Amino acid sequence: MAAALALYEGRLHEAEPLLKAQLKRDPFDVAAIRMLAELAARIERYGDAENLLRRAIEIAPDFVAARSNLATVLHRQGRSVEAVEELDRLQQLDPDNLMNANLKAAVLGRVGEFDEALALYEQVLQGFVKQPKIWMSYGHMLKTVGRQADAVTAYRRALALAPTLGEVWWSLANLKTVAFDDADLAAMLAALDQPEISAADRFHLHFALGKAYEDRREPDAAFRHYGEGNTLRKAQIHYDADQTRAAVDHAKTLYTPAFFEARSDFGADAADPIFIVGMPRAGSTLIEQILASHSMVEGTMELPDIPKLFAKARNQGGIAKLTGADARALGEQYLRDTRVQRKTDKPFYIDKLPNNWLHVGFIQLILPNAKIIDARRHPLDCCFSNFKQHFARGQAFSYSLSDMGRYYADYVDLLNHFDNVLPGRVHRVIHEHVIDNLESEVRGLLAYLGLPFEEACLHFYTNDRAVRTASSEQVRRPINSDGVGQWRTMEAHLQPLKDALGAALTQYPAAR
Repeated sequence: MAAALALYEGRLHEAEPLLKAQLKRDPFDVAAIRMLAELAARIERYGDAENLLRRAIEIAPDFVAARSNLATVLHRQGRSVEAVEELDRLQQLDPDNLMNANLKAAVLGRVGEFDEALALYEQVLQGFVKQPKIWMSYGHMLKTVGRQADAVTAYRRALALAPTLGEVWWSLANLKTVAFDDADLAAMLAALDQPEISAADRFHLHFALGKAYEDRREPDAAFRHYGEGNTLRKAQIHYDADQTRAAVDHAKTLYTPAFFEARSDFGADAADPIFIVGMPRAGSTLIEQILASHSMVEGTMELPDIPKLFAKARNQGGIAKLTGADARALGEQYLRDTRVQRKTDKPFYIDKLPNNWLHVGFIQLILPNAKIIDARRHPLDCCFSNFKQHFARGQAFSYSLSDMGRYYADYVDLLNHFDNVLPGRVHRVIHEHVIDNLESEVRGLLAYLGLPFEEACLHFYTNDRAVRTASSEQVRRPINSDGVGQWRTMEAHLQPLKDALGAALTQYPAAR
C-alpha cells in the first residue's frame, strides 16, 4: 500500500490523504485505522490516536499491533497504569512477544517499579542481544536507579552495534560525568558526516558534541554544535512564545485576591503534596533530593497530573466556573491518580514538574493545603543550561535563546503576581544560596513545610532513590558550585538571551 510506504518513509503529508481515502472506501479496514492512529501519534495528537486505536480494537479485539500502539499512546499521555493493563492483555494474546515486554519495562519504570522493569529488560536482551535501542533503554533505567557504571556499559554496547545512533551519544553526554576521549570525538564527527542518518540522530550528535567541546574548553566549537542541535530540534516542534505570554496575562487577570476570597472553602483538604515548580535546570532535582532524604517525605518524579486536570477543567467550561464541589473533586482525583507513584507510607510526597509554575493558581484552588516551592537559578546559568540540554519531550521553549529568555521572564512575572495575591504561599529557594549556605536554606525550607530539621537532608547525596531527570548524577554528589557561572565562557553568543530576559536578568535574585 502506498500509504504504508509513505508512513514508513516519514512522508506524513502524503500518507494522511491516502489513508483517509481508504477508510472512506472501507470504514472497517483496521490496518488503515491503525496506520492513521500511528500518524496522529507521530505529530503528538494522542487523543486522536487513542480514539482510532480503540475503534480498531473494537472491530478486531485480537489485533495485537493496535493494542501495542494503544499501550504506547497511553504511556506517552502519562496514563501508565492503563498502559500496564493493556500490556497485560497483550501478554495473554501474544505471551512470547519480547517487544511488548520491552514496552512494559519502560512503562513500569514510569510508575516506579524499577526492579521489575530491569528484570524485564534483562529478559528481553536475552532474545534481542543485537538490538541497540533496547540496550539504550536498559541504560536509561540503570542510570535512573543510580547504577552509572552499568549504564555506561549498556550505552557502549548500543554504540558497538550502531555507532551512528545519536541518542546514545547524547545519553552518555547527559550523564554529565562522562568525558569523551579523542576516539569518541572522532566517532561522533564521523557519524555526523553520514548523509543517511536521521534528523533525530543528527541533532542528538550535535548536542553530544557540544558537551564534548565544552569539556575541552573550546567554547566557540561547543556553541556551534549546541546551536545546530537546537536549530534542528526547533524545526521539528511548534512553540509560540506569544501563547505563553497570553496564558500568563490570563492567569494574572483571573487569579486575584477577590477570586480566592470568594473560594476560600474550595478544594480537597489533603496536605500531602509538595509541588516544586520553576524553570527546568534550576535546581529542582536538588531540592527534591534534599526533601526526599527526610523521613516524612517521599520523592516521586515529574508527574503530568496537574496539566491534565487543568485541561479537563478548562474544557468543562473554564476555571472561573468551577464550583466548590468541582474543585474538591479535581483535588481528590489528583490524589487518587498520583497514588500509584507512592511506594511508602510517608505522609508527604513531591510532585516535581517545573512547568507547573503556570498552574500555581489552579493548585491553590484544588489543593489549598499543598505546599509550593519555587526553585530559582541565575537566569543566564539556568537558560544556557536548558539551551545545551535536549529533552526527550516537552520544553519546546528551550530550543531558542530568545524564546527561552521570554519564557523565564514570563515565569518570574507570574510568580511575582502570586507573591502579591497570595503572600507567603510560595516558598522561593535561590539555587546559589543553597550552594553557599546549605544548612540555613534547608532549615528555612523545612520550616516552611512544617517539618523538623533532620541531618539526613544535608547528606542528600547518600540517598539511593531513583532519579529520572538530567540532574540524576549531579544530586548524587555533595553540594558544589561546578554549575555556577558556566554561561560566562559562552557570553559572546548570549546577547539574544539577555535581551529577551530584560528585568528578569538585571533584577535577579530579587523577586521583582
